[in-house]
Amino acid sequence: MSKLRLLKKDRDLSKPLEQVELLVRASDLQLRPEEVELRLDRFLGLHMHWRSRTSIQDLIKDGYVYVDVTSPDRPNGTGELVQEKRPGRRLRDRTRVLVVVPEELRVDLTMVVDNDLVVLREDEDVLAVDKPPMLPVHPSGRHLADTLIQRVHARYRADELDREARPRLAHRIDRETSGIVLVGMHPEAHSELRRQFEHHEVGKEYLAIVRGTPTQDYGTIDDPIGSARGSSIGLKMACRPDGDEARTDWKVLERRRGCSLVHCRLFTGRQHQIRVHMESIGHPLVGDKLYGYGEHYFQKYNDGELTPEDLAVLELPRQALHHHRLTFTHPGTGEPVVVESPLARDLAEFLATR
Repeated sequence: MSKLRLLKKDRDLSKPLEQVELLVRASDLQLRPEEVELRLDRFLGLHMHWRSRTSIQDLIKDGYVYVDVTSPDRPNGTGELVQEKRPGRRLRDRTRVLVVVPEELRVDLTMVVDNDLVVLREDEDVLAVDKPPMLPVHPSGRHLADTLIQRVHARYRADELDREARPRLAHRIDRETSGIVLVGMHPEAHSELRRQFEHHEVGKEYLAIVRGTPTQDYGTIDDPIGSARGSSIGLKMACRPDGDEARTDWKVLERRRGCSLVHCRLFTGRQHQIRVHMESIGHPLVGDKLYGYGEHYFQKYNDGELTPEDLAVLELPRQALHHHRLTFTHPGTGEPVVVESPLARDLAEFLATR
């Protein structure tokens, strides 16, 4: 095995990424040491938030991940690191893992094109920002420069902060979706906010512009969601009886020519939940290239081949979804907090033309 120069601290998004060294800790997983048995790719996904699951699996298969194969009881992480190419390799408590990012994938994460942040709420524990459409929340895939978390880190000079003080995203929304994103300003606040999201204690309300005009004024969609069988697009979801529990309440706010403004409240947080549920009742979101128009629009978009005629059919260059209201318990004071974001300008302008 080649000699490796190990980083002795967690990843700092203010510097180019070369190596990441991590340690499996039962306490972080809220498990007893004897209960820890975690897949390598899942473990890396919990820590490397700026990379997609596919890119993590590719790093493993291509030989850029090393696992400590000696006793975890040895002091100061002095065990031998051996290359591991199996994404499903099981990790135990106190196992050390090293990721060496290949040169061609290294990215200067300080690159920020526009550092304009619309702050909706800010204190020493929590930051709520209004994300514009088309801005990724974190580096991933083809979008590695100028993301929301990079803008946050640039604003708060993460390179000058101790590791424990760096802001972290408490949740995510799609790149095309606009609206509220919550950030924990230190580990304790971030951990508590994440706990609230995971236990469905956060109130999440969205505004969506859907195709057509529902005959009912409101309703509840309580259909489980899972991967779309038969689809050539791996990330596509669908309503299916054996899927994960999912519930969305919806209410029509305005009916316009050929479309409607709908308020959606989420009781669960499944992938693409609003998009899937609204399509399931015959009212997909305007501009949604994956649901409601035909998968070929999504494929053409990924290949950069959408034509003016395609955009005319889609009506909007992005899915008409906006994270409008977020309700949570403040991690510092224990008081209820409500954050609101008005409908994004491009969606409001679209409605004004109907």
